[in-house]
Amino acid sequence: MLKIVNGKQDEAGAGILIKDAKFPSPFVSGLEYSPPARGAWNIVHTGMLIPKSHQIFICTQGCLRGVVLTAAEMNAANRFSTIAVRENNVLDGDMESLIIDGVTDILSKLKAKPRAILIFTSCIHHFMGCDLKLVYRTLRERFPDIDFTDCYMNPIMRKSGMTPDQKMRQQLYSLLKPVSVHKKCINIIGNNLPTEESSELVRMIIENGFELKDITGCKTYEQYLSMAESAANISYNPVARISGDTLQTRLSQKHLYLPLSYDYAEIESNLNQLAAYLHIKTPDFTEEKAKAEKALKSAKEIIGDTPIAIDYTATMRPMGLARLLIEHGFNVAAVYADTINEEERQDFIWLKENSPIMKLYSTVHVKMRFLSQNSHKKLLAIGQKAAYFTGTSYFVNIVEGGGMYGFDGIYRLMQLMEEAFLREKDTKSLIQVKGLGCCSL
Repeated sequence: MLKIVNGKQDEAGAGILIKDAKFPSPFVSGLEYSPPARGAWNIVHTGMLIPKSHQIFICTQGCLRGVVLTAAEMNAANRFSTIAVRENNVLDGDMESLIIDGVTDILSKLKAKPRAILIFTSCIHHFMGCDLKLVYRTLRERFPDIDFTDCYMNPIMRKSGMTPDQKMRQQLYSLLKPVSVHKKCINIIGNNLPTEESSELVRMIIENGFELKDITGCKTYEQYLSMAESAANISYNPVARISGDTLQTRLSQKHLYLPLSYDYAEIESNLNQLAAYLHIKTPDFTEEKAKAEKALKSAKEIIGDTPIAIDYTATMRPMGLARLLIEHGFNVAAVYADTINEEERQDFIWLKENSPIMKLYSTVHVKMRFLSQNSHKKLLAIGQKAAYFTGTSYFVNIVEGGGMYGFDGIYRLMQLMEEAFLREKDTKSLIQVKGLGCCSL
C-alpha cells in the first residue's frame, strides 16, 4: 500500500465532523482495512458457547487460516475440524459428497462423539448451488444421536440481508426443541458475555422468584437444551433481536427486546416492560439513578476535560454513550463507527446539534492504516479500536457493553473509566487477544 511520505495524511473519506455526517452511512464503502484490535468475538468464539459441540468449517484452505488460528488461540482445537475445498471439488461437482464423507470421516476419528455438530459452509457452496438440504438430511439419518445445525462463514452476507454475526446468533439457538414451558423461567439470549448480576435487569428477575438462564452459563448440553423450557427470551443486543423473534415464532417463547441504552427514560421504559411481563409492581429507580449520577460526577471530577474517544466494539450504542457523557460535561472528541444504527438516530441528531465539531471516524477505511496516532497528549479511549487509532495507553478494555446494563451499567462503566484514566495499560499486548472475555482465554 502506498503511503504519503511528505506532509500530513489526508483524512477525507475516513474522518468527518459529525455536523457534516449523513445518517446512517457517513462513509463510502470500498477497500477496507482491518486494525489489529481483536477483542471482538467472531463466529468461532460464539459457536463454542454451545457445550459439548464440535465445529466443522468447510472452505478453501486460504479462508480456513483465520478460523483455525482462532480455535487454537482459545485452546479449543479439540472441538474444531476443517474440510478443505479444492479445485477438483469445484470442477467435478461433488460438493455434497465432500461434506457428507468429510463429516463422516471426522466423526469416525473423534475419541468421543459430540452432542452437536455445527457445520459452517462458505460462499462457494452458495455460488455453486450446493444441495445443503440433502447434506443435512443424510447426516441426520446417518448419525441420529447427534444434533446438526447449519452455520455460515459467508463474506457475501456482510453487506446485504442478515450479517454473519446476526445469523450466527440466530443459529446459536437453532438446536433448541419444543418442550413443556415453565412460566417461571426466563432466558437472556444473544450475548457473548454474561449480564452483570448487579444489573437491575437480572435483579428484577431473580428477586421475584424466576429462574434465569443464559447460554454463557451453560456447562452441559442438557443445560443448553433446557433453555427451550423458558417462557420468555430477553435480548438487548441489536444483532440478537432476530434471534428472539425467531424463537418466538418457532418455540412460542415471548420475546422482550429491551435494548442497551444510556438514556434514563429508555432504561426505565425497558425495565417497566419487564415488570409488566413479570406481573410485579413497577419499581422505583430513584436510588439507582442517583447512584449513576453520583458516579458520573465522580468520573468527571477525575477525568476533567481530557479528550475521550469511543468505538462501536465497546458498546452497541456509541452515540448514546457519547451523548450521556457530553450532557454531563465530558469532552468526547471522537467516535469510531462505520455506520449508525437506527436506534441511535435521535442521539446522532442531538450530537450534530450540540457537539458539531466532534469527529466521526471510520474503522475500516484504508486511510485509517496511517491515521492512527501516537499523541503525547493524554486521551481516554473506550474500546480497543479507539485505543489503537488514538495510540493511547489509557483505555477501557471492554467489548459488547461488557455485560453492563441499565443504571447499574452506567455506574460500573464510570468506575472503569476512572480506573482506566488513572492506570496505564499495555495497549499493544491487550488488543491482540482475540475474543475478549472468552472462557477459554
